[in-house]
Amino acid sequence: MHGLQPLLAFAETAKRGNFAAASREIGCTPSTLAKAVTRLEAQLGVRLFHRTTRQVTLTDDGHRLFARCQRVLDELELLQEEASGARDEPTGTLRIDMPVSFGRLVMLPLLAQLTREHPRLSIDARFSDVYVDLVKEGIDVAIRTGALRDSSLVARPFSTQELLLFAAPSYLARAGTPNSVAELADHAAVLYRVPSNGKDRPWQFRVRGRSVSFMPPSRIHVDSGDAIMRAAVLGMGIAQVPHYMVSESLARGELVELLPATRPPAMPIAAVMPSARMVPSRVRALLELIERSSEAFPAAPPVGATPTGKRRKRAVV
Repeated sequence: MHGLQPLLAFAETAKRGNFAAASREIGCTPSTLAKAVTRLEAQLGVRLFHRTTRQVTLTDDGHRLFARCQRVLDELELLQEEASGARDEPTGTLRIDMPVSFGRLVMLPLLAQLTREHPRLSIDARFSDVYVDLVKEGIDVAIRTGALRDSSLVARPFSTQELLLFAAPSYLARAGTPNSVAELADHAAVLYRVPSNGKDRPWQFRVRGRSVSFMPPSRIHVDSGDAIMRAAVLGMGIAQVPHYMVSESLARGELVELLPATRPPAMPIAAVMPSARMVPSRVRALLELIERSSEAFPAAPPVGATPTGKRRKRAVV
């Protein structure tokens, strides 16, 4: 490896966390890549990685070099795009990470349209409810909900998400309809277990202008939004999920929204990127499609609306 190749070897290893994955991305053997990084360390006189048998992690000197060389590599990629005319026609592979349900229901149709508009573009779509390290995993853009956890990332909000509480008519006929948040403690709950930490996610409400977090007792725990929906339709208990997952079932009368006046504030949905500088054309193409596709993002049903459009009596909160 000559010229900029050692820096490329170093940068890919920093992103992937091991030589094997980085070598597959670059197209060389792991030993060749490891030797290139070792030579770079010798030339610079610093250690760039802490090495174990399974992975490598950046040292302090490695973090500083990675921040600088990433800017250089981004500029080179942009120059290559301009020279090849790729700014007018996105090429390469768009690597996107999305929450499972939002990705399947909302983003996948957009990605289908994106591939029709740009036939030279490939898609590497990853569906997961676990937040990943965008830089380490080589992700171009991720779809995230709520406040941005990592201040080093750049977010472009494009929609909102509301959490709706609901149950099947069969369950309500059997167990009764709760009229307050406090009464939920007497009902069966279907809870979502967060994949990243294995803990149940509390239900969220807004009561008398204050945000309230409530963890109901439950013997039903699942780690899939689709499973929560299915369990609720089967009458297994009360559940809470984002509006885009439940709107069709509400419209069909399979489910009924509960305590609509206590919906928590809407949360932003954003496209998140590692950097706002030198955004690749493949990412710009997706962002532009999102901007002109506002109708593709389903809105939450009006507060208190029934499937027939009538207003439901406001619950005591």
